[in-house]
Amino acid sequence: MLTKNYADLSWEYARELLSIDSPSGFTEKAALWVKNAFESLGFAAHITTKGGVIADLGGEDENNALLLAAHTDTLGSMVAQIKGSGRLKITPLGGMNANNAEAENVRVYTRGGKVMEGTLQLCNASVHVNGEYSNTKRSFDAMEVVLDEDVNSAADAQALGIQVGDIVCFDPRTRRTESGYLKSRFLDDKLSVGILLGFAKYLKDNAIMPKRKLYVHVTVYEEVGHGGSASLPQGVTEAISVDMGCVGDGLNCTERQVSICAKDSGGPYSYGVVGSLIDAAKRAGADYAVDVYPYYGSDVEATLRAGFDILHGLIGPGVYASHGYERSHIDGVFATLQLLAEYVK
Repeated sequence: MLTKNYADLSWEYARELLSIDSPSGFTEKAALWVKNAFESLGFAAHITTKGGVIADLGGEDENNALLLAAHTDTLGSMVAQIKGSGRLKITPLGGMNANNAEAENVRVYTRGGKVMEGTLQLCNASVHVNGEYSNTKRSFDAMEVVLDEDVNSAADAQALGIQVGDIVCFDPRTRRTESGYLKSRFLDDKLSVGILLGFAKYLKDNAIMPKRKLYVHVTVYEEVGHGGSASLPQGVTEAISVDMGCVGDGLNCTERQVSICAKDSGGPYSYGVVGSLIDAAKRAGADYAVDVYPYYGSDVEATLRAGFDILHGLIGPGVYASHGYERSHIDGVFATLQLLAEYVK
C-alpha cells in the first residue's frame, strides 16, 4: 500500500543526495551514490559511459517498456580566471543566475583533491566603501569568489592547487520545516531522484511487478541540455521525465501538488500521454495541476531530438523559485508518488 511514509522516505533519499555536490560535468560521486541506492533495494543498476545511471525495476512487456527519467546534475560554476588579487572569476554551469548567487558560500574542488571554502561576492562588496553597490548589475563579470584562505595574489591561489577549470559548488542549504516544506538549492532535480528511489522501494515492499518493463534513467547533463540524449534501453516506447513542476504567476500548480506539463519551450508533450497522466491522477486521487511552462526543457525532449521514436511526458512535484533557493512540500512529493503508482499500474 502506498502511504505517506514513502514520501518521507523519498525526502530522506533526496536530502542525502543533496549533500553530494554534483554540478553538470562533476557528477561521478552522485551517480555512484544513486547506483548503490538502487542496488541496495535489490534492483540491477549500472553507470553508463556518459556517466548516468540506468536501473531496471522489472516488468513483463519488454517490447513496450516505460522509462522514467530524472537528473542528478545541478547548476554550479567553474573557475574561469585567477585574478591578480587571488580571487576567482567564475563561469556558470547550466542556468546558474548571478542575481541569486551573491553572498552564497561555495566549495572549490581542485584537481589535486583539495576542497576549499569561499564566498561569491560582488567585487568591492562593502557598502561602506562602494558607493555604487546598489546600482551595480549582478553578473558573473561583476562578482568573484573570495577564498577563505590567506590569499593575496594569483601565485598564492595557485600554490593552493587552484587552477582554471576547477569546479565551484554552491551550498544547497537543505532543510525541512515542521509544516512540511522542503527547501534547498537543487531540488531540481534531486527531489525527483529521491521520489524515484522512494517509488522503487514501494514496488519492492509490495512485490509489484509492472505490466510493462520499467526502467529509470538518472541523467547527468540535463542542466546543459543533453542529459537524456543517449542510453535509451532497448524496447522503450515511452519516456516520462520526472522533474520539477513549475510554480509561478500564470500557472495553476502549487508546491503541494504534482504538476503535469502539457507544453514547454520545446513544444507540446504527447497529447495521449498527457491525457493518460491526467486520468491516472484522477483515479489515484492525487492533487494535480496541468500547466504550460514558458521557459523549460527536459530530458525527454533531449531524447526526442536525438532521434528516438518514443512517446513522451513530463511530471513533477511543484517547486517554487526554480534555479534559485527552491521550495517544495512533502504533499507534492506524495502526489507525485500517487500518480506514478497509478500510471505504472
